[in-house]
Amino acid sequence: MPDNLGELEQLVMLALLRLGEDAYGIPVQQELARVARRHATFATVYSTLQRLETKGFVKSRLGDPTPERGGRRKKFFAVTGAGSRALRRSMQATERMSRGIDPSWERR
Repeated sequence: MPDNLGELEQLVMLALLRLGEDAYGIPVQQELARVARRHATFATVYSTLQRLETKGFVKSRLGDPTPERGGRRKKFFAVTGAGSRALRRSMQATERMSRGIDPSWERR
């Protein structure tokens, strides 16, 4: 399974880490909008979470049924050890690539 991460995958994993063990789709979507100023649909967030789970970078668990959701259970997500390592490698690669770039690029 490829261990590289796209930008949205990185942001979703960072949102999971920020939210802790109570992370599920809607708070992840809200965290992306609030912190990263990245507006993603719920479908986009959920498909990213599913893709990350397929890669083994996140795991999920079902919570208890709740009355406010009509008895439906929430699906909570957490970053796995493999996910932490992939996220670290991805962020380090971005950092290495950005070193030494002429700062004037930001004004273009």
